[in-house]
Amino acid sequence: MRDDKRIKRKVRRSYIVSSISIALVLFLLGSVGYMLTAAFSTAHTLRNSVTLSAELEGSISTERRSAIERELLSIEGVTGVEFVAKEDKINDEEFRRMFASEIENILSENPLRDSYEVHIGAMESQATAAMADRIATVEGVVYVAYPASTIERLHSTINKIIYGLLAFGGALLIISLILLNNTIRLAIFSRRYLINTLKLVGATKGYIMRPFLATAAKQGIWAGVAACVMFIASLYALSGAMPEIISTSELMKIAITVGAMLVGGMLISLLFTAFAVNKFVNMKSNKIYLY
Repeated sequence: MRDDKRIKRKVRRSYIVSSISIALVLFLLGSVGYMLTAAFSTAHTLRNSVTLSAELEGSISTERRSAIERELLSIEGVTGVEFVAKEDKINDEEFRRMFASEIENILSENPLRDSYEVHIGAMESQATAAMADRIATVEGVVYVAYPASTIERLHSTINKIIYGLLAFGGALLIISLILLNNTIRLAIFSRRYLINTLKLVGATKGYIMRPFLATAAKQGIWAGVAACVMFIASLYALSGAMPEIISTSELMKIAITVGAMLVGGMLISLLFTAFAVNKFVNMKSNKIYLY
């Protein structure tokens, strides 16, 4: 009787440990996955925020200016243009802040030019340079300015962050799956004698595996729920410092991550349990006692 209770306690403990392990792994993988989606989204936004400044000739007519705008919009890769008058530039607070006194006391006339701010899609630094050269050929455009070094550093930094997160996520996934496989296998190992007894009385493989898979499905669901609770609690805790982390635009990503945790928990638990039970079902009786 004591032995039966001790075995039950060991089995219960092993399933609790494996459930907690699955929940923690799902939480880590879900968090890394969410960080990856956020990194890709931020990278896409930054790459699409590059703007080229096409400065125009001083004595350009309104009709020619409109023609330049249409020509700029027709260039492949240009997502939008915005006209900036030289009066608006010289009255800009940041521009005026660079001068210790009133700019009118230094310059007799406005030296700046009217320009078009050309917004372009995500491009590599070489493609951005080629785009600037193409815009410079437009009649009426005298100079194209853009932060070449900043763009190059931006692309380099974004790529390093994304590759680093992908490498970290991949390594974490492999290590986590190996650990989970061993944890679930140990949980099934404690019931190997029961599996062998069912085999000896003529139970089929499907009959033996059915209760293990049912328990694994419940275990995976509960582990997924626990991981989702930890994930949402973490986002809520971080929302104080970063309110945008649970903004409306992020709700879809959060919902996808939560759904992936629930489905992933059940699939991982079912898959590894099926492999472990199948191993002991196919093992010969004399080897089980020596295992």
